[in-house]
Amino acid sequence: MFQTFRNAWKSVELRKKILYTLLILFIFRIGCTIPVPFVEAGKLAGLMGTSGNILNYMDALSGGALSKATLFALSIQPYINSSIIMQLLTYALPPLERLQKEGEDGRKKIQKITNVVSMFIALFMAYAYYLTMKSAGAIRYTSGFEGVFTAVVIIACFVAGASLIVWLGNQINEKGMGNGISLILFAGIVARGPSAVLKLFETAKADMKMIFLVILVLLIFVFMIGFIVFMNESERRIPIQYAKRVVGRKQYGGQNTHIPIKVAMSGVMPIIFAMSFMSIPATLELFIKRPTDPVGFWQNFYVGVLNFFAYNSPWYAIVYFLLIIGFNYFYVSMQYNPVEIANNLRQNNGGIPGIRPGKPTSDFIQRVLSKITLIGAIFLGVIAILPIIFNLAVPQLQISMGGTSILIIVSVALETVRTLESQLMMRHHKGFLE
Repeated sequence: MFQTFRNAWKSVELRKKILYTLLILFIFRIGCTIPVPFVEAGKLAGLMGTSGNILNYMDALSGGALSKATLFALSIQPYINSSIIMQLLTYALPPLERLQKEGEDGRKKIQKITNVVSMFIALFMAYAYYLTMKSAGAIRYTSGFEGVFTAVVIIACFVAGASLIVWLGNQINEKGMGNGISLILFAGIVARGPSAVLKLFETAKADMKMIFLVILVLLIFVFMIGFIVFMNESERRIPIQYAKRVVGRKQYGGQNTHIPIKVAMSGVMPIIFAMSFMSIPATLELFIKRPTDPVGFWQNFYVGVLNFFAYNSPWYAIVYFLLIIGFNYFYVSMQYNPVEIANNLRQNNGGIPGIRPGKPTSDFIQRVLSKITLIGAIFLGVIAILPIIFNLAVPQLQISMGGTSILIIVSVALETVRTLESQLMMRHHKGFLE
């Protein structure tokens, strides 16, 4: 990886792209420190302190900007939610499915729709967060004309910040290096890394008996990074053989190739879906306070649900793990259609050796997908619940950087390195041809 960056830095054009990307990320981090007017961020610490609620999750992805109520507090959450919604609707609504199959023009139209949807989601999230801050007493003016003006300014700042982040990401896509949205998400998570490591060392400094546990945690995190890299690069290759055919004096086909099926093909999407579902009870507690002395069936039921879905509960980890497996199967079923793959192979005179075309081919691909999906789902589940297990086993450490964050960091880093390698390869061939 370092060799790839070194080679890319030697190219003047790639060096400009890398520097431009770093400049955009620097602007993003500046925006994460600019406070929104009329907000007392010090009173928001209590909202973020509860692990497992949606605000804690969003604060982690925003690099701490949400807890400080800065310009980029919403980060790329509205755009991510909009992308997920549009991706699901593309498979559910025939007009969007037709747009996706129209090529580049169709994808541009879907992108415009995604941007519009993200604006509405940003407006809703900004208003919801304003109400949350208002209930926490973090807003200076809440009544009369001053209260209305304050609400408009705060919501407008949050929406403008979310829109600016999408624009910055698009600038990286056009003039920089790598996927802009992914790199911004990467920068937000990495920004919390040093503070998380310092927190571990402060814990060890306060109690010297914990130093061995801290070292063990760091070694396990290094092992997790290596394991994620291995699983990200792992794939099952289905061999494909194309039949020979002669057209005039030319012979077509006859070559052997394969269909690569990634073990972790769904990325972090199942974890995001599962985490959003698991954070609902803890988020409800922000608005419906837990009764100190529950009376009646509904109050006892509400307290029981909150205890069951508490972040430090073993049941939380079990349900979280099962949800990740379920959402992984759901997401893969949307990405891969074995019947469509089998039909495309038959139309191109291709087939799997030893498997008849048509339904036997689709059934074989489905069996392979089921096995690979299970392995990938277990991998994602283990990565996601490992920090929870640590917090249950050693509550003194309170690890804040979860497996999801590490998975995102490693995935984006690998994607960026692959982009650099492809750019280097393209320029190498271009220079060779010239």
